[in-house]
Amino acid sequence: MSSSVQLFQDQKYHELKGQCIQQGRLFEDPEFPASDESLYYDSATRGKVDWKRPKDLCEEPFLLVNGMSSHDFHQGKLGNCWFVAACSCLALRKSLWQQVIPDYNEQEWDPKSPGKYAGIFRFRFWRFGEWTEVVVDDLLPTEHGELIYCRSNVRNEFWSALLEKAYAKLAGSYQALDGGCAAEALVDFTGAVAESINLAEGKYGEVISEQMKLFEDLMKVYQRGGFISCSISSPGRRSEAETEMGLIVGHAYSVTAIRKLRLGERLVFSFKAEKLFMVRLRNPWGKKEWHGAWSDSSEEWKKVSDSERKNLGLTVKNDGEFWMTFEDWCKSFTDVDICRTVNTSYFSLHKTWDKEMVYGAWAKHPEPLLNRSGGCFDNRETFLQNPQYIFDVKKAEDKVLVSLQQEDRRKYRKEGKGDNITIGFEILKVEDNRRYRLHKLTVQDRVATSPYCNTRSVFLRRTLQQGRYVLIPTTYIPGVPTKFILRLYTDVPSKLRELKADRPKMTCWSLFCGYPRRVTQIKVHSAEGLQKQDRSGGADPYVLIKCENQSRRSPVQHDTTSPVFNTRLIFYKKDIDSPVTIQVWNSKLLSDQFLGQAVLAASPSDPREQQTLRLRGRGGREAAEVPGHITVKVLSSDDLAEL
Repeated sequence: MSSSVQLFQDQKYHELKGQCIQQGRLFEDPEFPASDESLYYDSATRGKVDWKRPKDLCEEPFLLVNGMSSHDFHQGKLGNCWFVAACSCLALRKSLWQQVIPDYNEQEWDPKSPGKYAGIFRFRFWRFGEWTEVVVDDLLPTEHGELIYCRSNVRNEFWSALLEKAYAKLAGSYQALDGGCAAEALVDFTGAVAESINLAEGKYGEVISEQMKLFEDLMKVYQRGGFISCSISSPGRRSEAETEMGLIVGHAYSVTAIRKLRLGERLVFSFKAEKLFMVRLRNPWGKKEWHGAWSDSSEEWKKVSDSERKNLGLTVKNDGEFWMTFEDWCKSFTDVDICRTVNTSYFSLHKTWDKEMVYGAWAKHPEPLLNRSGGCFDNRETFLQNPQYIFDVKKAEDKVLVSLQQEDRRKYRKEGKGDNITIGFEILKVEDNRRYRLHKLTVQDRVATSPYCNTRSVFLRRTLQQGRYVLIPTTYIPGVPTKFILRLYTDVPSKLRELKADRPKMTCWSLFCGYPRRVTQIKVHSAEGLQKQDRSGGADPYVLIKCENQSRRSPVQHDTTSPVFNTRLIFYKKDIDSPVTIQVWNSKLLSDQFLGQAVLAASPSDPREQQTLRLRGRGGREAAEVPGHITVKVLSSDDLAEL
């Protein structure tokens, strides 16, 4: 975790606690008072609530009783089972919950020194790219002497109720937590990368090969410290209805274990399978369990002895926790939220990633070149009027993880604007030397599109080929302003940065050295019929593209006389009469061999369609023909902000 921690509403825990102890009083938070405004953002929603301190609810209150467990707490009246599911996941990883509850021993009640207790607690959340410390008092909402929201199984344990209060303060009110997503809370607890999967759309319940790929991926997530929760969406069914198999519709379940089990000889005979793929879940209500195969009283358990259960790790307690086969899980649930704790440590045995993070915003402006809220790809006229970020893939191919996260909008619920905006992004393969914003899609390739969702985060994994890319985050419809953060993970550094300039900058040196007058885009698609260069009848060709004093070469294509290059470049020319020369070379150990070239005027009036040109020898456009053709697309404009 970063050493710098932001203070929410600039409240300093140690300073406030010291003042309270010195004055012999318990802390009362002026920023989140014990009143209806902290409970509700909707003035129509009111109820009789008494705010009580833990010492008024039990004799010996504690923050934690016998450490933290995923079975510590229940949901209460608020519709925030997603928050409780996230807490269940958090409780499984001590190193992570200790980030959220810093110095928990120092915050604990000390019965021997009651004078040191000041009724103040602090919690930390990863809020929009930064760890943020939130201070709360210990006044909790109750009815008839009972906590009405999140509460512990143990009457004198209060970490979950106090954590929920701090999270409600961050969101603006308790009511703002009614309805949400477990992945969002887990991102706030850990800074992890969130991904949502629709099991029904992905046909994971039907296609076994996809099911197995998902199982291996989820097992990797779980083993590497990530989190998984799941739910059943409820079109046509009321939320919190119970299915025939005992699962609750619209309810967030936390996954507390994933196991791939090799069965012994006796069990192979019983189950007619060598392996079992199993998932353990917990219902935040602490009751209401699955009634199907491997449920607590099912036939399957009768075939497994207590010692075999222990050896297989199929342990279960009667507190809302239960096992299912992975196949049943895929068929029974519709939505999965995954939080990946992406490893960026260089001192790790597991794969490590290079991380880049940038802050951005969609902002409206009437001037097209200044507008940064152009909507998704379907809005062809305005799509490129969005923020644009460039990055490089340095290896022949690299797996890339991208997370786009909009700001938490729950704080706007009092203004009636608290819903997430539908967001997503496009990845385009662009010219290898592009340095300025895209204005028209011509020689670029659209290589990846994220899902578009009204969730706080959108995630995509892709394997990309070597080259330069532009990533364009968008809202679904144009003209919706909000902030976002973009995180990119690659195997080697990608140099993610925003493209801000539309054209080369005019400086005082431009008067002496000249300023570009024409922009030319080139895509060298392929060559064919090249002269054979070795005994096997092949060659190792590459292209070298020259314009004025600039030159770029493509990667070598091995053992072929019909190479596909797909090399894209862009040049800003000071001399409009300067030609573009595309040379084909054969890569050799001692000295590369010239195979032919095409010389182009690259004028704005030239054809903009793809064309196939005959290769010629050295010299101008009238040089002698040599074996081979090259297929290219060339576009030029005297408006430097057209392409």
